[in-house]
Amino acid sequence: MSKSAPSRWPATSLPYGEEHELLRATARRFFETECAPHREAWDEAGMAPRSIWLRAGELGLLCVRLPEEFGGAAGDILHSTILIEEQVKAGVVGPMLSLHSDVVAPYVAHYGSTEQKMRILPRMARGEWIGAIAMTEPGGGSDLRTMTTRAHREGDQYVINGAKTFISNGANADLIVLAAQTDAGISLFLVETPRLAGFSRGAPLDKVGQWSGDTTELFFDNVRIPASALLGGTEGLGFAQLSARLAEERLMTGVVAVAAMEQAIADTIAYTRDRLAFGQSVLDFQNTRFRLAEARTEAIVCRTFMERCVLKFQRGELDAVEAAMLKYWSTEHQNRIIDACLQLHGGYGYMLEYPIARAWLDGRIAKIYGGSNEIMKEIIGRSL
Repeated sequence: MSKSAPSRWPATSLPYGEEHELLRATARRFFETECAPHREAWDEAGMAPRSIWLRAGELGLLCVRLPEEFGGAAGDILHSTILIEEQVKAGVVGPMLSLHSDVVAPYVAHYGSTEQKMRILPRMARGEWIGAIAMTEPGGGSDLRTMTTRAHREGDQYVINGAKTFISNGANADLIVLAAQTDAGISLFLVETPRLAGFSRGAPLDKVGQWSGDTTELFFDNVRIPASALLGGTEGLGFAQLSARLAEERLMTGVVAVAAMEQAIADTIAYTRDRLAFGQSVLDFQNTRFRLAEARTEAIVCRTFMERCVLKFQRGELDAVEAAMLKYWSTEHQNRIIDACLQLHGGYGYMLEYPIARAWLDGRIAKIYGGSNEIMKEIIGRSL
C-alpha cells in the first residue's frame, strides 16, 4: 500500500458545483470549530444547546432544500449530502440537523397548507424552531399498525392521548410531526409544543451511543390542538405519507453510513501507519493491509450504490425498495467495517478518546432506526 494518501478519496460521481463546494467549506468550519470542541459537554448534557441551532440557521445550514420563500436556499439533495458528510467527518452527532432539515421539514413542505408552510418553515430554517417526528411507541417498535396514540375529533379540535419513545430532537422540539390513530386510520399532525397544555417530555434517554443526540419520550395527556393541524387536511393519509417520505429518510441514513465507514478507514490508516509493533508500522503487516483493502473496497461499492440512489432521488425515481436496499446494505457494512477498524487499533480502539470508539458506539443504532434492517429485508422480499 502506498505510504501517501490518495489525492482524492473517496472518489465521487456526484455532480458537485461551485455552490456546493462553498457550502462544504462553510459546513466544515462550523462542525470543526463550533461543534466538535463542545462534544464532551453536549454528551454530558444529552443534547446540543439551542444556541447552536440558531448559529446553524444564521450560516444557512438548515433546511437548505426549501424554496427561498420559506427561508431555504432552494438547494438540492447534493447540498444535504454535503452537510451530512461534513458532520460525520467532524465526529459530531448533535445537533441532529439532517433529521430536522431532511426528514421533518419535507413533511411540512410536501403536505402542509400554505399557511402552515409560511408560519413554520421559516422558523425551522432560522433555527428558532427545532423539528422532530414521533412515530415509535413504547410497545410498538417498527410496527406502525399497532400504534395506540389516538387523536379524537371534538368540534374544531383534536384531543390527543398516548406516548412516543426514542424521539430524536424530542427534548428540544418545537414542532413535532405526530403519527396517531384517528377514526379513518393513521393520520399525521403538526403539533406545535410551545405552551401546549397536557404535553410533557421525559429526561434524555441513556443510550449506548450518540449521547449528544437529543432523544427522549413524549407524553400526550388530553392535548388539544386545532383541527387545522391535521397534515394533508384529511384523516387516514398518514400511512401513505409516512411510506412516501421514509424512502428519503433511508437515503439519508445511507449517506451517513458511507461517510462513517470512510472516516473510520481514514482514521485507521493514519493510526496504523504511526503505530509501531515488533519494530515496524502496524500498516506494514499483511493482515492490516488486507483488512483495510477489504474495507476500502466495500466502502467504494457502498458509495457507488449510495450515489446512484442520490441521483435517482434527484430525478424523482428512487422507490421504497431501493431505499430499503441502501439502508440495509450500507448500515450492515458501516458496522462491519468500523468493528474491523476498531480491532486494528488494538486496546486503544476501546478507549473513548479515540474517534473509532465513538464511531463504533454511535453507529450501532443505524441498523435499527428508520426501520430495522429486518424490516428492510421484508420490504425487499415482498418485491420479489
